[in-house]
Amino acid sequence: MWGLVPLFWPLLKPAGAAEILAHRMAWSLVVVGIAMLFVRRWGWARELLRQPRRLGLVALAAAVITVNWGVYIWSVNSGHVVEASLGYFINPLVTIAMGVLLLGERLRPVQWAAVGVGLAAVLVLAFGYGRPPWISLVLAFSFATYGLVKKKVNLGGLESLAAETAVQFLPAFGYLVWLATQGDLVFGTEGAGHAALLAATGVVTAAPLVCFGAAAIRVPLSTLGLLQYLAPVFQFLIGILYFHEAMPAERWAGFGLVWLALSLLTWDALRTARRNAVRMAAAREAAAGASAAAPASGEREPVV
Repeated sequence: MWGLVPLFWPLLKPAGAAEILAHRMAWSLVVVGIAMLFVRRWGWARELLRQPRRLGLVALAAAVITVNWGVYIWSVNSGHVVEASLGYFINPLVTIAMGVLLLGERLRPVQWAAVGVGLAAVLVLAFGYGRPPWISLVLAFSFATYGLVKKKVNLGGLESLAAETAVQFLPAFGYLVWLATQGDLVFGTEGAGHAALLAATGVVTAAPLVCFGAAAIRVPLSTLGLLQYLAPVFQFLIGILYFHEAMPAERWAGFGLVWLALSLLTWDALRTARRNAVRMAAAREAAAGASAAAPASGEREPVV
């Protein structure tokens, strides 16, 4: 669903990116509110309201994801689907860099190599575009920051989205009211079908997140990480094959370096996961052997 979403935003024209974003923020709260009525989990809200620091982090997360959503919608509807896909390709590299710079995490040599290749890719793409790939960088840094803040908040997926959209709702609704007073609101002027599509932005936002949350507890983390590369792959292919965006040689070179960096990260992650699995299996076997060799309860060891 995340990979195919570039096909959805152009359907909302002639609404501008800002109005589409406001609808997405407002209708997402409606959809999440309905979902919360079904699951009936409200205790987290009272606890959150009693913790100003966490509430501030939720507001920060809402602000950062608003920037991410807005830039993404604008980039797709302005013919920059390929550059937007690049943002989600380099997002893992930005996340790793943030872990080192902000959290003091230590990298393995292969991870350092991947980050270095990623930096080279950005330089090559800057040369190819004739400017820094700012759309990609804004999307990558905003989503990496969003993940970092959510890690600090430590809320469940549905609860976190409910809190963030609650923060977003009033500014979004206020902006839509202001557009209506200026006579610039597109909602309702293009027919019922177009209005339904604008309202469906809430479902388009919430449905993939709900599925992701459900998958996260059922699928191994290494598999989940690999599957997340599918979204930018689909976006990239849609940009080239459906929207026919240009891909000169220098852009192919930049994307090739990004894919090389991601291949290094994936190989290192899988190798580390296998090593950890072998160590855990060996530890379990050793524990089982020690337990079997221990004398049974009530028995006395022979005196030598």
